Amino acid sequence: MTSQHPIVIAGGGIGGLAVALTLQQIGLSCVVLEAVRELKPLGVGINLQPNAVRELLDLGISLEELNSVGVPAQEWALVGLNGNDIYAEPRGTFAGYSWPQYAVHRGEFHMLLYRKVLERLGPGAVRTGCRATGYRKRVGGGVDVSIERADGSQETLAAGLLIGGDGIHSAIRATMHPDQPPIHWGGALMWRGTTRAKPIRTGSSFVGLGTHRQRMVIYPISPRDAQGMATINWIAEVTVDNPDEQGNMAWFEQVTIDDFVHHFDGWTWDWLDVPGLIRGADIAYQNPMIDRDPVATWVDGPVVLMGDAAHAMYPTGSNGASQAIIDARTLGAKMIEHGATPDALAAYNEALCGPVSELILRNRGAGPFGLLNLVDERCGGQFEDIDTIIPADERAAFMANYQAAAGFARDALNAAAPTIPVGANVAG
Repeated sequence: MTSQHPIVIAGGGIGGLAVALTLQQIGLSCVVLEAVRELKPLGVGINLQPNAVRELLDLGISLEELNSVGVPAQEWALVGLNGNDIYAEPRGTFAGYSWPQYAVHRGEFHMLLYRKVLERLGPGAVRTGCRATGYRKRVGGGVDVSIERADGSQETLAAGLLIGGDGIHSAIRATMHPDQPPIHWGGALMWRGTTRAKPIRTGSSFVGLGTHRQRMVIYPISPRDAQGMATINWIAEVTVDNPDEQGNMAWFEQVTIDDFVHHFDGWTWDWLDVPGLIRGADIAYQNPMIDRDPVATWVDGPVVLMGDAAHAMYPTGSNGASQAIIDARTLGAKMIEHGATPDALAAYNEALCGPVSELILRNRGAGPFGLLNLVDERCGGQFEDIDTIIPADERAAFMANYQAAAGFARDALNAAAPTIPVGANVAG
């Protein structure tokens, strides 16, 4: 069976749904193919940087709706092994951005986008139980998309354009780059969970604690209740020696707390009890920290990659979901300029592939957590006065360089024109 759609989006994750909403906003028709039979609110905490929040607001998603799935972040901080601050800065509107930064529950945010797609594009806009398995470019233009349904049956969709937003294991990317290296794992294992507890510091702080080989990341993803409690997202991370590239690749494998909490014995200060926080979780999940080597291009004529399919990266910069949203909006902007054509995909590729590929490697080098590496190298993580280890201007410059590379340097973002002007559409 073969049917026709103007634009097919492979993958109904955050990036795929964001691009579907963008295409609808600018007057284009599309269909989303999602492998799972039923979308559910999976995952734990993620951050949405101000550049992504700006785009969500421009898509008509309100602050009230974002508040229903997360909480505005006030502070980003790195702390050494002795509990002393290495670096701290305000975030979002607290730092003078015109838009907030949000810490959200990934699954609840995903469901918010899903509801918006169904409301605006109709119930048939997302075809669940349909996995895109590859593509073939058509003579004269367009692309045939191969689909496998959940029941094992096969189908082909003929489309004008194909947007591959099908994640780190992307079949679209594998078709475009059949000789790509395997998924890269540098040896870092993460254990993730959530605990109801009192938030630390400002009450809405993102805190990285430890060293580059062993650290905790802690931040709330809900407001405080009447008892002062919030849902605290935490990530416990340890880097192992001599990683086996083929091992530890299970994604979100459920584990018991006793499997890993011993790594953080003694991580207790008057303001934080790390073992107690971890043990307060009902369940925990183990993940390898993985990414993919950058590729030379994200485009193959009428086919383009976005999100993790294009640039799966270590979560050290807290910008994976944000970049997927930026991808979606940039694609929309280029289609306004060039129409729903391969030229628009090429212009998107020209704008983002090079800079974001550099960001992949920067995050692999620890991203903003690279300050922990410097502290570890210079003093083993123990210090009384951080200014004697890394001067304040060096710390500030390090963070400013990362923010610029990630596309959310404050002054540049505040001064930037909207990616898609109000009322703009492909028809003119």
